Amino acid sequence: MSNFEERVKALRAHHEQLLTRKNEPMEWGNGIYEKWKFPILTAEHTPLEWKYDFCEKDNPYLMQRIMMNATLNSGAIKWNGKYCLVVRVEGADRKSFFAVAESPNGVDNFRFWDEPITMPDDVIPATNVYDMRITQHEDGWIYGVFCAERHDDSQPGNLSAATATAGIARTKDLKTWYRLPDLKTKSQQRNVVLHPEFVDGKYAFYTRPQDGFIDTGSGGGIGWALVDDITHAEVKEEKIINARHYHTITEVKNGEGPHPIKTPKGWLHLAHGVRATADGLRYVLYMYMTALDDPTRVIAQPGGYFLVPEGDEYLGDVMNVAFANGWIADDDGRVFIYYASADTRMHVATSTVDRLVDYCMNTPEDGLFTAASVETIKKLIAKNRNL
Repeated sequence: MSNFEERVKALRAHHEQLLTRKNEPMEWGNGIYEKWKFPILTAEHTPLEWKYDFCEKDNPYLMQRIMMNATLNSGAIKWNGKYCLVVRVEGADRKSFFAVAESPNGVDNFRFWDEPITMPDDVIPATNVYDMRITQHEDGWIYGVFCAERHDDSQPGNLSAATATAGIARTKDLKTWYRLPDLKTKSQQRNVVLHPEFVDGKYAFYTRPQDGFIDTGSGGGIGWALVDDITHAEVKEEKIINARHYHTITEVKNGEGPHPIKTPKGWLHLAHGVRATADGLRYVLYMYMTALDDPTRVIAQPGGYFLVPEGDEYLGDVMNVAFANGWIADDDGRVFIYYASADTRMHVATSTVDRLVDYCMNTPEDGLFTAASVETIKKLIAKNRNL
C-alpha cells in the first residue's frame, strides 16, 4: 500500500468515526426539551467525495479541492422511516446549495446522500438559494419553499445590494425537484412557509413582508396569505398574524420557522425573533399556538425565548444566532427540533407534543413592561409559598 493510499484509508476511518459517533442528551435542561451533546451535522460531515480528488496523479498532496464552510438551517421530514434533513450546505465560495442527510434515529448517524440536490432555476436564475422549509401537503406533493437571492441591479455600484424572493419547488421523492415560479408579492420575502393543509380550498402561506433585503421596515411581523394556484403563486392580500413589539425578542424582525404541527388543542408554531444588541443582532427561537378552526388566530404565546445559543453554540460564522426551519413530530408524540447555531452547524433538541402544548398554554405571556414582568414573577413566588 502506497503512502497516498494509507493517508486515504486514515482519512476515511477518521470520517467514519465522526459519522457514527453516538449522541447523548444533555443533563439539567429546562424541562421543556432536551438538547443533545454533539452537533448532528457540521461541514466535516459532508462526503469526502465532494471535497477531495482521490486520484493520486492529480492530487498527490491529498488536498481538499472543494472546501465546505457550514451546514445549517435545514428543513426536515420523516421519509421512508428515516429522519431526513434538507440541509443548507455552504461552500468556501459562499454559495449555498441543498443536500439531503438522513438518520435512522433522528439524533445521530446522519449521512448525506451521494449527491447534492440539483435545483432547477426560475426564469431569472438566483445567485444563491437557502433555508428551505419542507411541507408534505395534503395535495400529495412535498414542497420546498426557500429564499432565492439575486443582486439588486437597480444599484449596480453596490455589490452588497440584494433582493429576496420565495422560491418554490416540489418533489415526490426528495431527489427530483420541479421548480415552480417564485412567489409574487409586493414586498421582499425571506421566510415563507407553506401550511400543510388547504384553507378555504386554497394554499396558505406564512410570510414575512419586508421593505429591503435586511431591514423589515414597515413589515409588521409574520404574515398570512391565501393563494389560488401554487403553480403561479401570487399574494394579493396579506395580514399580520404574529406582530413585532418594542423591547422584546421580536423587536427588529420575526419569521416563521418550519410549518406548524397540528395537535388536538391547536397548531404549534416555532418561529425566530431578532433584536438588536451592542454586539449586533441576536436571533432566538420562540413558540406560539393558533386555533384549529382559524390558523390565523393566536391562542397562546409564551413570553420570551424558547431556545437560544448556549456554550459552544454561540461561536461560529455569525455569533449569537439560533435558527430553525425544520422539525419532525413522530407518531408517538416525540418531537425532533432541528436548529442551527451561529450559522455554522446543526443541532437537535427533543421534546413531545404534550410538553410543547403545555409550555405554550401555561407559560405567562410577555407583559411588555418591566412592572408586568415583576408582577408575573411575584405571582409564581406566592403560589409556591402556598404549596
